[in-house]
Amino acid sequence: MGDPGSSPGSTDEPRSPVLDADEADRALARLHAEHEAIETSLLALQDHAGRRLLEGAGLTGVTKSRWAVTEEVIGRLWTCFDACTATLARARHLRERRLRPGPGELAELTALLRGPAVLVPPYVPDRGQEGTDSPEPQEPDGAPPEDAGGASPAGERMTLRAAVERLNADYARALDVVVAAEAVWSALPARIDMLAAELRRTRSLARSVGVRPGEHPAGDRLERITGELTALRAEVVSDPLAYWTPTGGSSAPGGGRPDTTRYDREARALEDVRREIEAVLDVRQDAEQRLHRLRDVLSRADRTLTEARTARGEVLAKIAASEVPAVSGPPTALQEQLTAAAGYRRHGQWHRLSPLLDSLEQRAEEELERARESLTAVTAPLAVRAELRGRLDGCKARLTRHGVTADPLLTERYDAARRLLWSAPCDLRAAERAVLRYQQAAAEALTPGPRRPAE
Repeated sequence: MGDPGSSPGSTDEPRSPVLDADEADRALARLHAEHEAIETSLLALQDHAGRRLLEGAGLTGVTKSRWAVTEEVIGRLWTCFDACTATLARARHLRERRLRPGPGELAELTALLRGPAVLVPPYVPDRGQEGTDSPEPQEPDGAPPEDAGGASPAGERMTLRAAVERLNADYARALDVVVAAEAVWSALPARIDMLAAELRRTRSLARSVGVRPGEHPAGDRLERITGELTALRAEVVSDPLAYWTPTGGSSAPGGGRPDTTRYDREARALEDVRREIEAVLDVRQDAEQRLHRLRDVLSRADRTLTEARTARGEVLAKIAASEVPAVSGPPTALQEQLTAAAGYRRHGQWHRLSPLLDSLEQRAEEELERARESLTAVTAPLAVRAELRGRLDGCKARLTRHGVTADPLLTERYDAARRLLWSAPCDLRAAERAVLRYQQAAAEALTPGPRRPAE
């Protein structure tokens, strides 16, 4: 709006060049356009939803202190704007007196347009932001606002140009607070309410499967999330600026974003609990089928152990000089836990049934495998006897196919081996030696050439 000038009549500063009529008209037109733009902005700020919310809210913390300062700034904005309006009105009235103003009128116009003709309230830095002091408005060359008249208890005098810059700086400060508060209020409470609705559904689902505070960790976590969301919403509503993160390096009013750190943490915690409860719900839906499978597995394990115990008695009776491993008793502990699982299902204690079924399924499969291994170990001597019997009969059948049946030595050795294998208790070591001798004699009988003498 032109270079700063000194007050007419001052003796310690150089005078500004007196404007001619055309320069005065251009300066008035430029100031008039700026005046209308500022008025439009101030009216928009007055009607801003964020400002109305701040005026009617019960504020606390950072927002309370910053809004108190911002209200003072908004008051100064209107006072400064009114002072500029009055100065511009005087200048317009002076210019409209005659088509071609005289030297005295031009000097007076120059004093109004470029001299310290505006009395504005003193500038007060923003004390509401901890750790930051808003800088005073600066002229384009970095100097403080023009103030040829100096400060006084009523305010300070400055040029219209400096007053406009003061208005712009104060407006940006006020708008920054208003926009930030509205952005937080627009974003966080609605998201918290949606999360709270999801929390209520999750709690209802948790109660349906027996997950309650004090009885299950997930119930305790739901209780904590409920308290945290309630406190977070109350804090966001009363102190929105505490949840605002300014964007570094941005000078635009309202540059930043809502801080959703606490909200995001609780949302993740709720999602974890929801998945855990859904797993418990899945247990409720397939509990009967899983219990039936468990009963079947444990029943097969019990039958296998019973068969192993029976086989052990048979082995001890039929096989001599054999080490037969002992067979353990039925899986009593697993049966008791299976009974407890059925009780949990009857009483709807799904949160307790879920981990118990997981454990029982693994242990039941291990018990069935152990019973099978025990049966295999116990019946091993009988398997050896059956294998020796097969070898003996197979060798005799081979001799019969070749027509070698009347050999006394073969007959003697066959009868000796058969007596050992079909007697009780059977001496497996002696029977194995007898079968081997019979096989050797058979091999010699089937081989052309002289035979070895009988042992």
